[in-house]
Amino acid sequence: MSESHVFRHPDRHRVAVLVRHGLLPVELGIPHRVLGLARSAEGEPLYEVVTCSATPGAVRTDADVTINVQHGGATLAEADTVIIPASHERDESTTSGRLGNDLTEAFGRLRADARIASICTGAFVLAAAGLLDGRRATTHWASCARFRELFPAVRLDPDVLYVEDGGILTSAGVASGFDLCLHLVRTDFGAAVANTVARRTVVPPHRDGGQAQFIERPVPEPGVSSTGAARAWALEHLDRPLTLGELAQREGMSVRTFTRRFREEVGVSPGRWLVRQRVERAQQLLERSDLPIDRVAADAGFGSAAALRMHTQAELGVSPSAYRRTFRTGTVSRIGTTAD
Repeated sequence: MSESHVFRHPDRHRVAVLVRHGLLPVELGIPHRVLGLARSAEGEPLYEVVTCSATPGAVRTDADVTINVQHGGATLAEADTVIIPASHERDESTTSGRLGNDLTEAFGRLRADARIASICTGAFVLAAAGLLDGRRATTHWASCARFRELFPAVRLDPDVLYVEDGGILTSAGVASGFDLCLHLVRTDFGAAVANTVARRTVVPPHRDGGQAQFIERPVPEPGVSSTGAARAWALEHLDRPLTLGELAQREGMSVRTFTRRFREEVGVSPGRWLVRQRVERAQQLLERSDLPIDRVAADAGFGSAAALRMHTQAELGVSPSAYRRTFRTGTVSRIGTTAD
């Protein structure tokens, strides 16, 4: 197949997954599955996902299979988004902080406006290409020390599941690849589409917290009370003011104990979690209803349009009206930064 015509559907967002020897097959499957499930209201696929490598041919994996990759590095010249999964094999990006000649040639084909993302230690490749200098980025917590040593110019944040800085995204371990890909879907096509994909893949549409949740720690004492009932109740009452004392009381805990256990279980404070849930409720209302902004703010529990505007700007980078214009029309593939 001619490398100049790898993608066959010009009306879809074109995604190239660039794999290397030592590929983890699960990380290849994540973008294909998550992005591949994204559908328009008419049921049409929204992405076209293609696998490529710097040189076409057999690519070793960390399992007892190899992947036969038909497309080479020229695929990157056509892609709107490029995703770099991890490799369990050491290469120049992890040993010397430089790209090999084959990857250098492939990266030279990137479009200037392409969005670039990595899963797990795929961030080493982006850093070796110089794409992360001066930017905030993350990688698997177990590789952070090595990453800092090789790439001191990168503002490494080891405490997040994924991060976006200027159209370049990096994520932590394998599971955070789901978080990153769902974020791409939310950014491109809205929360409703992303939530549908999350339901189909049986994963949370949005996980709060950071990698610290997954670093080895002492096992909790048996029988420790959960905060799950309070969270479920809060989701049913987002439109009303909710206090820490109220949530703690539902679990029969003191505020101090509830706050500590909530953070242990969810990875963020109760207040931060509530803001995220209210923003998601507002997203759904903005996409699916014609309610005025004041009513959306009230139903999401923000109380006023000004408060809603402040939080959507902080969480999504846009105003409520700009978000609605983007995802009610379906004509814009990426959110801008318009403010009311």
